[in-house]
Amino acid sequence: MIYDVIILGGGPAGLSAAIYAGRARRSVLLIEKGAFGGQIIQSSGIENYPGSIERESGESLTGRMSAQAETFGAERVTDTVTGVLPEGKIKTLTGAKGKYEGRALIVATGAAPTRIGCPGESELTGRGVSYCATCDAAFFEGLPVYVVGGGDSAVEEAVYLAKFARNVTVIHRRDALRAAKYIQDAAFAEPKLSFIWNSAVTELHGDGLLESMTLKNVKTGEMTVIEADKADGTFGLFVFVGMSPMSELFDGLLDTENGYILTDEGMATNIPGVFAAGDVRKKLLRQVVTAAADGAIAAARAEKYLADLHC
Repeated sequence: MIYDVIILGGGPAGLSAAIYAGRARRSVLLIEKGAFGGQIIQSSGIENYPGSIERESGESLTGRMSAQAETFGAERVTDTVTGVLPEGKIKTLTGAKGKYEGRALIVATGAAPTRIGCPGESELTGRGVSYCATCDAAFFEGLPVYVVGGGDSAVEEAVYLAKFARNVTVIHRRDALRAAKYIQDAAFAEPKLSFIWNSAVTELHGDGLLESMTLKNVKTGEMTVIEADKADGTFGLFVFVGMSPMSELFDGLLDTENGYILTDEGMATNIPGVFAAGDVRKKLLRQVVTAAADGAIAAARAEKYLADLHC
C-alpha cells in the first residue's frame, strides 16, 4: 500500500501530525521504533502544556494523543527504519519488518539528551534525574539541585533553576565554564549558585528516588559522596551535556546544521514532499507544545503538497 503520509517518529510531533493528516482524510502510517509518546513519557508531571492543570503525566498526555490519531484512522507500526529513499513522488522507507511507501514524509524522530552514562542514571531518570529545567524545575522547589555541565545551556538552566531550588550547584569537569561571558556573569552574580570544579558524576543511588551520588575529581581521583538531607529525602540532578538529534538516517540527504534538520517555517526540507517536525529540526524551543505545533504545521503543509500533486 502507498500511504498519503508516512510519519517517522511517534512522539508529540509525530502524533500531532498524524491527528491533523488523518483528520484531513489522508491515509497515514506512523512508524515508531520504541514506545509511542517519545521521551516525554518519562516525565511524571507536566505543568506547562496548555490545559494541563491536574499534574498530567507525559504518558497520559501522549496516550490521549495516540488514541486521537487512531480515531482519525492513522495506522501504527513499531519498526526500526534502516534505509530511506526520500526523493521522487513516492518516498520509500525500509525497516526490519518490511518496506513502507508514501507520497509525503514527515520526519519527527526527535533529539535525545546526551546522558552521563553512569550506573543508576537510567533507573533514576524522572525520579530525581532530569534533562529539562523548563519541564521539571517546579518539582524541585525548595530542594537542593545540582547541574552537570559547563556550556551555555547548563549555566543558563542553572540560573533558571535558582528561581525554584533552595540552592543550585554546578558540577563541571573542567576548572572554568565554557559558557558565553554574559551567561557566566549572570551565574556568578546569582547568590544561590555554587560550583564544584574538575569533577564528574560516576554513580547515582536511590530506591525509587535519587538519594545520593558519587563524584570523582578528574585531576586527583578523589571520590566524594553527596547525600540528600534526611529532611528532604531527595535532591535534583539536571544534566546538560549536549543534545543529539536523531537524524543520522538522513545524513547527506537533508540539509542539516549540527545534525538538526533545516526547514522553512512550513516545516519543509530541501526535498519536495519531505517535512520535519519537533526536536529533530533546528528551532529555538524544544517543548511538547512546540513539537505539537510543528506536527500540525507539517501535516497542513503535506496536505497542500499532496493537493498540488492532485493526489
